[in-house]
Amino acid sequence: MSQAFVKDNDEQWLHEIAPSINALAAYLTRENNGIRVYEKKVHTDPASGKDIHEMSNGLFYGKDKDGRWEITGSPR
Repeated sequence: MSQAFVKDNDEQWLHEIAPSINALAAYLTRENNGIRVYEKKVHTDPASGKDIHEMSNGLFYGKDKDGRWEITGSPR
């Protein structure tokens, strides 16, 4: 079989996800065995000015200096 049709690993990392909230929600839903994860609230961190997204899985997500998703602490 051609290697063009074989993919060893479908795994994707959080920092590889497109920098949109829809892409984050889709990724988190996949990682949550198909149980929908959605944005509950968005807050602005007063120290950095960056948006912090509170998701229904109980975690907070923001973007690093390169615009990639990361898990952050709770909003201040």
